[in-house]
Amino acid sequence: MELEEKPKYGEPRKHDPSFKGPIHNRGCTDIICCIFFIVAILAYFAVGILAWSQGDPRKVIYPTDSRGQFCGQVGTPQENKTLLFYFNIMKCASPLVLLEFQCPTTQICVHSCPNKFMTLVKAINNQNDFNYYKQFCQEGVDKEKVAPEILKKGLCPATLIPSVPFTRRCFPALGKAGGVITVGNSSQFDDGRGNMVDAKDLINGVTNATVVMEARQVVTKIFEDYTKSWYWILLGLVIAMLTSLLFIVLLRYLAGIMVWVMIVLVILVIGYGIFHCYMEYATLKGEPGANVTIQQLGFQTDFSVYLQIRQTWLAFMIILAIMEVIIILLLIFLRKRLLIAIALIKEASRAIGHVMCSLFYPLFTFLLLAIVVAYWAVTAVFLATSNEPIYKVFNETECEYSLTKCDPANYSASPMKNKCADSQCLFAFYGGETVYHKYLIGLQFYNVFLFFWCANFVTALGQMTLAGAFASYYWASVKPDDMPAFPVFSALGRSLRYHTGTLAFGSLILSIIQVIRVLLEYLDHKLSAAQNKFAKFLLCCLKCCFWCLEKFIKFLNRNAYIMVAIYGKNFCTSARDAFFLLMRNMIRVAVLDKVTDFLLFLGKLLIVGLVGVFAFFFFSGKVKAFENTAPNLHYYWVPILTVVICSYLIAHGFFSVYSMCVDTLFLCFLEDLERNDGSPERPYMMPESLRKILNKKNKTQAAQ
Repeated sequence: MELEEKPKYGEPRKHDPSFKGPIHNRGCTDIICCIFFIVAILAYFAVGILAWSQGDPRKVIYPTDSRGQFCGQVGTPQENKTLLFYFNIMKCASPLVLLEFQCPTTQICVHSCPNKFMTLVKAINNQNDFNYYKQFCQEGVDKEKVAPEILKKGLCPATLIPSVPFTRRCFPALGKAGGVITVGNSSQFDDGRGNMVDAKDLINGVTNATVVMEARQVVTKIFEDYTKSWYWILLGLVIAMLTSLLFIVLLRYLAGIMVWVMIVLVILVIGYGIFHCYMEYATLKGEPGANVTIQQLGFQTDFSVYLQIRQTWLAFMIILAIMEVIIILLLIFLRKRLLIAIALIKEASRAIGHVMCSLFYPLFTFLLLAIVVAYWAVTAVFLATSNEPIYKVFNETECEYSLTKCDPANYSASPMKNKCADSQCLFAFYGGETVYHKYLIGLQFYNVFLFFWCANFVTALGQMTLAGAFASYYWASVKPDDMPAFPVFSALGRSLRYHTGTLAFGSLILSIIQVIRVLLEYLDHKLSAAQNKFAKFLLCCLKCCFWCLEKFIKFLNRNAYIMVAIYGKNFCTSARDAFFLLMRNMIRVAVLDKVTDFLLFLGKLLIVGLVGVFAFFFFSGKVKAFENTAPNLHYYWVPILTVVICSYLIAHGFFSVYSMCVDTLFLCFLEDLERNDGSPERPYMMPESLRKILNKKNKTQAAQ
């Protein structure tokens, strides 16, 4: 007698007359992972407290002088000295600037930058000039000392150059007259030692000194743009939220019409984008410099420059055209399946109509995610600024102690100063050699890992909560009488009370994969200049594999949480049941579930496109009606991108409810087909609209 072969993807669900939806009598699942997650969270709080006790965010805000003091720090003698002054800016041309992020020259905090040429030799002979000169010297300088002695001890700069403040630092006021580089309207200046120096020699020093500062300058301008446009950005986000809400409400009553309207509008919006890019591309024809390529232009801090070349608009036009073609082809090939997808969306609309508070649940998720992101960011800043000031020996001539650590308090009497008379002990960077400082990188890694874990946990909590609420709707015999009074709160309570460990388990798996992807991106960045093609190929393959793995785990987790919300089993069992159920219905999964996801994506795309087009016309000043209303900005793309990205997040928040509802109803629908056969004893629970499309009827209805 041969043994019966077991089905490849498990046994189909059997009919259970007592099953009425999410099981209420359930126990705690994945307890070990729950304990592990709680311990990890407590350790995360400990890391935060340790970082906040050791860190000092002022190191990011204020420039630091040669003694490690902050310029402009409130409550210190440097409070009114907000600018950093370099004794010899030309020394910043040294490669040490890029290695140590600190110029090998004395730096002090000053009230204002010098506004005229002056040398110490000449200033020391005039009391008024010396009083002006002294504000750019270190403390303890008096007229009784001769200039050579002052210069030898490094108490004053040899010369002053007209300068301007830039990112709280004094840089030479460079200009151009008749094709010649000038500083303070002069092409040459006295270096204070009797030598005439060309103004162009300052360029290398200024360039190297601003390698790090240019990024800060861009950030400062972006911050200023936000201060000028934040209320308009909020208005744009309110419009995005109202548009999303209106769209959801219309889907509730006009699902079929809205889906077709949405499809047509998406095609029209992208089509207008193609037309606008073409018009900009054609307008720039013949304009001076418009034919420069992006590669030739290189990186520019003023991003509006890229909009003045034809290649940028050509790239935008090609990208939008590809999107348009892909969407049209997908609609052509999936046209027969759209009716079933629309029926699912209609049923999702009815479910959301019975569980209206589910529309506002994403606000709770956003709040939790904002707390997670804020905690991670603050902890990262405090960890990054919890080092101690490190001082090193800087010198002009050869010295065996060059770049050796030193103590500025007693450096003048140290052997290093005796052997290297022209050397100075200057602040170099922030570091440390204690046990805490040695493990700072590990703490930063732990901060990043827990950020991913907590963010994924919050997302998983939202998915399981919504799944429990919508499953109670599907399996209710009489809607809404057989549903819980507050389905969302009931599902949230069950998720937190019984399945915190399961949520932590699924989130942990996903977080490990995401951290590996981050490490691969870091390695790719480090090996970008390498010539080893095999290493690049291997890294590219790994990145692709882990990207696919992350997508698969997200899909599996999402369906596992639905099964947990219904049956209350542990993560592994639920993931297996969900996977087998989907594999037993592979054709329906590929046809129905993905088509509805595509339609919902078009809805998000439509909302983002409409709000983005409005933001573009408003902030760019392309429409005369908005010229006097729109704020004057450094980069008008800053608020536009902010509105577009945040609008997508808002639309995604609202549509994620729809997406979760569709996925939950879809899994319940598959189980319904396995559990029931339409007989009076085993009637289908699916709505009549789905039964008609699938030619499934309850036999009682067929008899009538």
